[in-house]
Amino acid sequence: MTQLAMAWLYEIMVVLYATGIVFYFIDFFYKRIKIRRIAFWFISIVWILQTAFLLLNIVETKRFPILSLSEGIYFYAWLLVTLSIILHCVARVDLPVFFISVLGFIFVTIHLFAPDRVQHSLVESLESEMLFIHISFAILSYAAFSISFVFSILYLILYRLLKEKKYTKLWSRLPSLHQMSKWMFYSILVGVPMIFISLLLGLEWAFLKLEGLSMLDIKIVGSFIITIIYLFVLVFHHGGKITGLNFAWAQIYTFLLVVINFFLGSKLSNFHFWY
Repeated sequence: MTQLAMAWLYEIMVVLYATGIVFYFIDFFYKRIKIRRIAFWFISIVWILQTAFLLLNIVETKRFPILSLSEGIYFYAWLLVTLSIILHCVARVDLPVFFISVLGFIFVTIHLFAPDRVQHSLVESLESEMLFIHISFAILSYAAFSISFVFSILYLILYRLLKEKKYTKLWSRLPSLHQMSKWMFYSILVGVPMIFISLLLGLEWAFLKLEGLSMLDIKIVGSFIITIIYLFVLVFHHGGKITGLNFAWAQIYTFLLVVINFFLGSKLSNFHFWY
């Protein structure tokens, strides 16, 4: 029971870590001290939990735990989190902190399923819960992209009404073009890191559970393409290269790819089975 509780606590740490990365990603594009502080506190909680696990392991084994592959991975992940916190507090460099946090997250999740870390009876439970986290983040990213799609459609409608001077009281409750553009930006700003984290967790789960996994699986390739496209749209909009109508149309077309990938990709995939 104690080991099961520790496993659940470790999974909570993984979720907190992923949430911190999302906030760091948002802060990179949308500079706000409050957002950066939230991200920092999430990562700090992760570091406290990691340190507690490390100290408990030292007490149990009566040695510094770096002699096995699993222990080495965990200590490396702990060092990465420690380094990201130091850089945040001392150097205040945002992009390196984000990439170090992503790298640390990858090794934290790898360690979650290290063969010598958990009893065999817990492995299947942990793998199922990792799959649950993967699906949850994927659905949340789809929800964010859906919001951006809705605001993109409304943006085009309002733009056409204003251009043709057909704006009436019926449309008076619509936000302004500027407000809708901001919400389009905010939506994909949240959706991109979420789908990226979902892809990381999904790939790790697939490597653990599936034999002969092909990286050319249609759903994997499609998800990576969509993530890259949204990221480019986000970067170009942030740089002022895609604005207004072009920004709205870019999100509409990309969301159509999301829908195609979700339904057709799931049908053609070798291991994504949605009915």
